[in-house]
Amino acid sequence: MFDMMKKLQQAQEEMKKIKARLDTISVEGSSPEGKIKVMITGNRKIKGITFVDESVMSDKDQLEDYLVIAVNDAIEKADEVNETEMKSAAGAMMPGMGGLFK
Repeated sequence: MFDMMKKLQQAQEEMKKIKARLDTISVEGSSPEGKIKVMITGNRKIKGITFVDESVMSDKDQLEDYLVIAVNDAIEKADEVNETEMKSAAGAMMPGMGGLFK
């Protein structure tokens, strides 16, 4: 019982480390033709939005569409990074348990 509690505590500590590491990882999402770029952390926090081609700003509907596409692209990439980190940690902490984070 004590051993199980110790492993749980170690797992919680490892999760804190992973979350801190994910805050240092940046991924970039972009809109079609790369007109808008969104930087986001592995924890899905937006760090910045860049309008590479300012012509997109003249069309409100296109701007909104491209922004949604770029943010969603960044979130998908952050999710992939997050999943990889979690699988790696789960596998290291509890061999055979890495499949829990699919």
